[in-house]
Amino acid sequence: MNGCLLIHGFTGGPYEVDPLARYLRQHTDWKIVVPTLPGHGETLDLKGKKADEWVKHAEEELKALLEECEEVYVIGFSMGGLIASYLSVEYPVGKLVLLSAAAYYVNPKQLLVDIREVFRDVFKGELANNELYLRYKKKIKDTPISATYQFRKVVMMAKPLLKDIKIPVFIAQGKKDGIVPPKSADFLYEEITYEEKVRHFSEEAKHLICHSDDSEELFQKVKDFLVKEK
Repeated sequence: MNGCLLIHGFTGGPYEVDPLARYLRQHTDWKIVVPTLPGHGETLDLKGKKADEWVKHAEEELKALLEECEEVYVIGFSMGGLIASYLSVEYPVGKLVLLSAAAYYVNPKQLLVDIREVFRDVFKGELANNELYLRYKKKIKDTPISATYQFRKVVMMAKPLLKDIKIPVFIAQGKKDGIVPPKSADFLYEEITYEEKVRHFSEEAKHLICHSDDSEELFQKVKDFLVKEK
């Protein structure tokens, strides 16, 4: 039996990658594991949480899968993509999938477009229906500065190891992502020198690439990549 570990992003939770997890459960017989990193989930409790705790938690989940499964794949979203990259260097992972991986953070051009949409909805009296506003207003309030520093530690830990990745990699990025800019995918593609690598851009996706209108195409490509013989 094969296994697949999906790691969510900073201030997020399993819901960020659940659509892909459900797709893989429906189309494979693999063991699919989607842990919640310490302090994350539907209710955030990030005060005092450390980068090492997030990495260790994902590491323990991976080690359990490696003991049980013949081959294990790791999928990481946003910050989870950097944790996944680190784990793929340190452990015998079969393949790696990076979704909106946060090698760079904040896309000013797209973020400006998103902010304009928020203000437009303010004037129209429809702010309560604005997806961006609803998703991030609570996160901003519940994310201490110390947690943001710990996120940066994950980035600094993982970036130097990208050149050491020696397994097939699938890199996916949304062109409308206001959090992680498209240049992040280009950087990952160039920095990871292993020959077997794929780069996919979604025309519709914002940051939550697993929830985009064209996510079904992404899921199919991810599955095809993972099941393909090396």
